[in-house]
This record gives sequence, structure tokens and C-alpha cells, in this order.
Amino acid sequence: MSMQITHENAPFRSALWSLGAVFAGFASIAVLSTAADMLFHAIGVFPPDGTPSYETGPFLLAFGYRAVFGVLAGYITARLAPHHPMGHALALGVIGLILSTVGAVVMWGMGPNWYAIAVALLAIPAAWLGAVIHARRAATR
Repeated sequence: MSMQITHENAPFRSALWSLGAVFAGFASIAVLSTAADMLFHAIGVFPPDGTPSYETGPFLLAFGYRAVFGVLAGYITARLAPHHPMGHALALGVIGLILSTVGAVVMWGMGPNWYAIAVALLAIPAAWLGAVIHARRAATR
């Protein structure tokens, strides 16, 4: 039995689609970042999990791919949003800022503090840039 689209359930479907768009962006950045972290731990670029490290190079690498994944997540969220793609992407960025800030507090001292702060501050601009890229691509179609 399929659900008929009516005026009464359209807002509900739109809200579900909105949540799904933000969740898809969040899941993409979580999966990609975790996979990249695991790869770099496995090949010895990063130290074993739980081992504090303060070498700048690996943290710059991790920051770089997190920036790319953040932009991609913002793009995915904007692309899937049923309306107001920028708003959805910025909601993802705010969630990223909050979760990254919590992560920075919990993991404080396990690496250079600049990295934890930079990752938290990256969340909103990366999501915004992903939405901008989506808007420009949509305008050329």
C-alpha cells in the first residue's frame, strides 16, 4: 500500500525528506572520514588509535581530507534538500560544529589543540561551500 501525496501529508513528507537530506550529508562525512582515518592508521601514516601524537603533517592531511569531505557533505545535503538547499547545508554545518566542539573537548590533549579547533571551525564554511557548488551546478543545468 503506497502513501498518496495529499495536501495534508505533504508537510510531513517534506520534513522527512529534509531530515533525510541532512542525515545523508552527515552519514557521508562520517563514513568517509572514518574510512580515511582507518586507512591511514593501517598504513602507518597515523599512530595506533588512542596514541597521542603531535606531528603536524598527519594532522594537516586529516584536516585536508575532512575539508573535502565537509564540502562534499554540504553538496549532498543541498542536492537532496526538498527546498532551501543552503539552509539544509547550513543545518548540517551547525550539527558538525556542535559535534566537533564536543569531540574537541573530549579529545583535548590527544593531539595539537589547533587541529581540534580548526576542525570545529571548518564545519559551517565547508557545508556552505558545498551548497554554493550545488547552486552553481543547478543554475547551469
